[in-house]
Amino acid sequence: MDNHTVGRLRSVEVCAGAGGLALGLEQAGFDPVLLLDNRPVACETLRLNRPGWDVLETDVIDFDPVEHQQTYDVDLLSAGLPRVRAAASMGRTDSDVELEVLKATILLMHGVRPRALLIENVPNLVVDAEYQPIRDYVEAELSHLGYGYRWFVVNAMDHRVPQDRKQGILVALQGTAIDAFVAPVSDGSPPITVGAALRDSMGSRGWSGAERWAAQADRVAPTLVGGSWNRGGPDLGPTGSKKAWARMGVDGGTVADEVPGPDFRWDPALGRPGMMALTVGQAARIQGFPSSWTFAGGKTVRYRQVGHASPPPVGRALGLAVREALDA
Repeated sequence: MDNHTVGRLRSVEVCAGAGGLALGLEQAGFDPVLLLDNRPVACETLRLNRPGWDVLETDVIDFDPVEHQQTYDVDLLSAGLPRVRAAASMGRTDSDVELEVLKATILLMHGVRPRALLIENVPNLVVDAEYQPIRDYVEAELSHLGYGYRWFVVNAMDHRVPQDRKQGILVALQGTAIDAFVAPVSDGSPPITVGAALRDSMGSRGWSGAERWAAQADRVAPTLVGGSWNRGGPDLGPTGSKKAWARMGVDGGTVADEVPGPDFRWDPALGRPGMMALTVGQAARIQGFPSSWTFAGGKTVRYRQVGHASPPPVGRALGLAVREALDA
């Protein structure tokens, strides 16, 4: 029996975004008593999908747990934090916002005192020497509070997500509980391909070429990138990602309003005019969201939320691993 079918646990999530991590943790048995995000549209998305969740529109840097005492002594503090850069300096007073958000999350441990901490970020944070000063800061704070910790990298494609997406993970648990923690690994199943994931949706408006397209889209997707919130339209990522999509006959330079119709002529030899683009819903499927999950806002804003999200199946796998350690 999976742990998520047994008793429910309590969590707090900061930088919740579109809810990918929270959804996965919910599937693993964690119910959030409070979720924070500073983007109104992300908060709207969370409320659309889970009206019963308590969602607070605020920045974690400004959050005071004294005013929200339901957060005290929860089982888990989780965070899908904005991507920290190696160039961020621990000693500067004008440090990058992303680093300040990480520091605020770690300092929140002093007030909330959860049984466990789960942070998702770039894999470089875990493995690169340039990030060592940041890791040293985090480790010193956690050790001072009596938490053991583990850094590791997961790849979403090992957890039934049709995407090559590496994530840097920090898990911390009170006392010696970290000794019982085992990072989730692949179950050995072959990765889900883009074609398998999107075959049905590609043919949902009567396009007869969906099967042929899906047969050659026989690999996982490159990492989806949400892009800047402040400029540009939606696309599937940098040049390398667009080339990888083009090899599957997909135009990665834009996001479509709908899937191909019955008259669509798929011919990648024609360049972008002969290729289809993914819809926001299809991008969400590449991230592992269920089709029932709704994103607020216009197309560009919805795609930004999808691209920046943490894949729910990875959140579920991490949540189950944390539960195993807490129950040990």
